[in-house]
Amino acid sequence: MDPPLLEMTAVSKSFGPVRALEGVDLRLHRGECLALIGENGAGKSTLMKILGGVLPADSGRIRIDGRPVAIANCHHARQLGIVVIHQEFNLVPNMTVRDNIFLGREVSRFGVIDTARENRIARELFDRIGVAVDPGATCRELTVAEQQVVEIAKALSQDSRILVMDEPSATLTGREVDRLFDVIGDLKRQGIGVIYVSHRLDELFEVAERVMVLRDGRLVGGHTTGEVDKPKLIEMMVGRSMDQEFPPGVHSRGRCLLEVRDLARGDKVRGVSFSACAGQILGIAGLVGSGRTETARLVCGIDRPEAGGILLDGRPVAIRSPRHAIALGIGYLSEDRKGDGLVLGMNCRENFALPNMRKFSRAGWIRQALLRERFQRHVESLGVKLSGHSQPAAELSGGNQQKLVLAKWLETDSRVLVFDEPTRGIDVGAKYEIHQLM
Repeated sequence: MDPPLLEMTAVSKSFGPVRALEGVDLRLHRGECLALIGENGAGKSTLMKILGGVLPADSGRIRIDGRPVAIANCHHARQLGIVVIHQEFNLVPNMTVRDNIFLGREVSRFGVIDTARENRIARELFDRIGVAVDPGATCRELTVAEQQVVEIAKALSQDSRILVMDEPSATLTGREVDRLFDVIGDLKRQGIGVIYVSHRLDELFEVAERVMVLRDGRLVGGHTTGEVDKPKLIEMMVGRSMDQEFPPGVHSRGRCLLEVRDLARGDKVRGVSFSACAGQILGIAGLVGSGRTETARLVCGIDRPEAGGILLDGRPVAIRSPRHAIALGIGYLSEDRKGDGLVLGMNCRENFALPNMRKFSRAGWIRQALLRERFQRHVESLGVKLSGHSQPAAELSGGNQQKLVLAKWLETDSRVLVFDEPTRGIDVGAKYEIHQLM
């Protein structure tokens, strides 16, 4: 019997006193899709960073085709045929598809880049995937789904045998997800092993043969997808049975706080009207590109409407900026918590203070004692898991980053909170907690 394509045995990793991984085993066979799931902070990213050469393991063994390997760095991992496609794509927007595929590995002839040959190879790669993308197109012109295909083509151009896909469907429409699954099926038929990291449990039963569950840095179990169902996977992930994905609704409505009348801007927002009352959750639904985010940005002062009006407490207001919206009691939790919601290089307490500087400052000096007290109160009430106030926001899991964003807006005494995709990229346990907080 042939050995597994990839075998990781008893892999452990610690960051100071925190045990991120403890004795984790993983097996991947040729032509197989293995789903890797777990709550935020379960150790999935750490395990994949070890496989991709980003981090060294403290202990454990890795074998490829039965042969022991010591992955020194990312370049060495790629030489071994291991490629990781991250949730945030590594593409240069202003460069062409062709240039992105061959970046750092340009095909040259007599010291000059051979564009014609690169175009030919790129088309052959897209033919392997079964998708038509123009190699000469600029990456910023592509849809998210097309950018993902470019990442896959780039991986294939490096003779990848093990492909790790981190939250590949997070920003895709239903039709694009179906196309992604077709591409993964083509890759499996070519003998490529795929590790599929996702929080969308329903997808796993369509695309993966096996599923592996991590919890608190340990392997909880591995099953074929035919052996388990979604409730069982959730129980394995969170360590308890969850009878409801959403907490029971509280149906109480107060006075009308926010009213939007015939709001319009460009071709994305045209004549939108709605009202939101105190104690009410108003849902705004639609496909990707339908104008949901654009509407939220208008309400929160990020963009200016071209027509229509906004009423707050029954009085017309012209929201001039996000600062003005904050002063009026409107908070905005962006769908991109890393890009818009947090300054990742700053620590957690500093991020919490950003929209609340007037409250925490006096005569130009920050009142550190008051800031620490208020931040700790929100940490405890929201259940934010962090090693300390000075921990960089970038080190938090997705669910805890979202709670941190929520904490800073609650401190502004917001009366209207606009959540844009509040549970994007977080696990089912954290989703339940966010829903409870809402």
